[in-house]
Amino acid sequence: MTAPDRASDRDAADHHVARWADYLRDDPAFSPEVEAAVIRMGHILRRMRRDDVAAFAGSEFTIEDYKTLHALMVQPYPNEATPGQLAEATAVTRAAMTSRLDRLAGAGLITRESEPNDRRRVLIRPTAAGRTVWQRHLSEGLERENRLLSALTGKELVQLNTLLRKVMLSLDE
Repeated sequence: MTAPDRASDRDAADHHVARWADYLRDDPAFSPEVEAAVIRMGHILRRMRRDDVAAFAGSEFTIEDYKTLHALMVQPYPNEATPGQLAEATAVTRAAMTSRLDRLAGAGLITRESEPNDRRRVLIRPTAAGRTVWQRHLSEGLERENRLLSALTGKELVQLNTLLRKVMLSLDE
């Protein structure tokens, strides 16, 4: 692993790898660079999740409410979905989705309507207020993401995305 020039340039991943390096030095599967990259990605994702949770703390509108509205707005059939489709898109049970939809309907952010040709089928749609709340929280989330990666230049972000895309595509093979 390429060590930082100064001790003050070491991050949590460098310290983690250093703790394990002596123990795993003879293990052919141990790659300090891979270990450090995985640790860094995990730290960045945990920080992003913490920041997202903190953004909704103390609000009646929860991160789960946002994720439900977001799924409704961006899923394959934007602005209209069944509770089952939303449950699948957000990876929650149908019972949990019903609870989320009850909150959103009570807040006037969605409507529930039975489909005229099949009264058993319920369609969920955002209201104007729901779209406004979703857009505000979406913009705030984008600002948090920009701050999270603000240490990188535009050119470095392109380079990072190129490398991450390469990894993602290799996972699909």
